[in-house]
Amino acid sequence: MENKSKYIFLIVGILIGAIIAYSGILLFSSLASGNEVNIENEYSEELEHEGEGHSEFINISDKVMKEFGIEVKTAGPGKITVHKDLTGEIVPNPYNVAHIVPRFAGIVKVVYKKIGDKVKKGDIIAVIESNESLVQYDVKSLIDGTILELHMTPGELIGDEKHIVMVANLKNVWAELNVYQKDLGDVKVGQTVEITSPHSKTLLKGKLFYISPIVNEATRTAVARVKLDNSRGIWKPGMFVSGRVFTSSKTVDVSVPKNAVQILDEQKVVFVKSEKGFGPQVVTVGIENSKSVEILDGLHVGDKYVAKGAYTFKSEILKESFGGDEH
Repeated sequence: MENKSKYIFLIVGILIGAIIAYSGILLFSSLASGNEVNIENEYSEELEHEGEGHSEFINISDKVMKEFGIEVKTAGPGKITVHKDLTGEIVPNPYNVAHIVPRFAGIVKVVYKKIGDKVKKGDIIAVIESNESLVQYDVKSLIDGTILELHMTPGELIGDEKHIVMVANLKNVWAELNVYQKDLGDVKVGQTVEITSPHSKTLLKGKLFYISPIVNEATRTAVARVKLDNSRGIWKPGMFVSGRVFTSSKTVDVSVPKNAVQILDEQKVVFVKSEKGFGPQVVTVGIENSKSVEILDGLHVGDKYVAKGAYTFKSEILKESFGGDEH
């Protein structure tokens, strides 16, 4: 009786296994039937996929393109200005700075001014009593400007060898920019520079008038200087600044906006319009700046391409590649 029960369980197990196997065959046949899947979303976008890799073509209505801010342009020539971005700081113009040294050593009797005060030439800054003659004499400003340093207090004994006051006229200042040695071949005197600072929304243009003939041993940088009008007092000595130096300009056969070039499968592509729709076209790029890119190969004059909104097409293709479409 016990053996008969074992046979019954064995037969039942075989039947269950056969049913599972048959179900798997039916499922596989359904998936491998080659039926096409039409993907439609609320904007009536149509996607076609041909061949291997990213050879998809995207067809999108004018309404959707307008809604997403997608712009199509015709490839053509353009002028690309190349620049170098440098950093530095604001310094006083040393030719507009006065270092005031006491005529005689003595005791500071009175200090009339403080750091930051504006003075005129001849204004009395302090009074010192000479140690030798006991006669008091005035310490006067030598120029119009702003007191940047003041090294004395009432009752202090001071000598006659070091300056006790520094006055600077800050109506014009210098931007001193650091130029790395790898960029010295491109950065030259006379080039236009745009100076900006994170502390100010002001953009000021100037020209390089000096590049130091030596390189700092510690930083491996040379100093480039730009004169700046500071009549409004915006540029403070010591302020961090950025300088964009425009080093060259070139008219190229094909130029596109920088955002028109996307990375797909580790290759640079531009989405070009054809009879099948918009598809990624591998391109070779040349010179570029923050706004434009030269196309050396892959896009030709007269081709229609996605100039704005290319990332939308890239995202759609990647979504399809990973089977993540949720339209």
